[in-house]
Amino acid sequence: MDHHNPYLTETPPAAPRSKSLVTHELPPLPYARDALEPHISARTLDHHHGKHHAKYVQTLNELIQGSNLAKMPLEGVIRATARKKAKATIFNNAAQVWNHTFLWQSMTPGGGGRPTGAIAERIDADFGSYETFADEFKSAATKQFGSGWAWLVIADGKLAVTSTGNADLPMMHGQKALLTIDVWEHAYYLDYQQDRAKYVQTFLDHLANWDFANANLV
Repeated sequence: MDHHNPYLTETPPAAPRSKSLVTHELPPLPYARDALEPHISARTLDHHHGKHHAKYVQTLNELIQGSNLAKMPLEGVIRATARKKAKATIFNNAAQVWNHTFLWQSMTPGGGGRPTGAIAERIDADFGSYETFADEFKSAATKQFGSGWAWLVIADGKLAVTSTGNADLPMMHGQKALLTIDVWEHAYYLDYQQDRAKYVQTFLDHLANWDFANANLV
């Protein structure tokens, strides 16, 4: 027997969004949630990607809804709101969406160790050796007070290591990011507790995605 009620109609589909508007979305991880174990646990990624990163995306979309910023790509939003006190909340969420998307690609299963390819040659040329680079990177990451990031960047045509606090990122300093590590506590606390130095060393030894860094050199 057909129990369909002809007086109950389906909810009409929502009107399509204007193509001029940009809806920022949470990108999927480039690997399975447990693919970085035992170095980064699936539990950490569940929280870090599934909650923290997702919340930045959600909040950003809510903050820019109905404004001209809703027509801009992510980097456009970041540049339009940088160093503007009234737009600080928008900048922080937009920059953290960018930073985290970059972070997931900066790590890879079976990564770390000495790089190969063009990035290895540039590290030798600009730092003198991989060991010198690694020491500078570990220092930047472990000495960043509070929350923030350590980066391998191109600055003034040469490779350099830098760190930024909170949501700040290299593009705001005229630099091109090649690789990053997140040193906010939620990035490592479940796996390493307060031992940030061990987390940073593990990143270099087992997680750093040198193929991604090579691709960013282009």
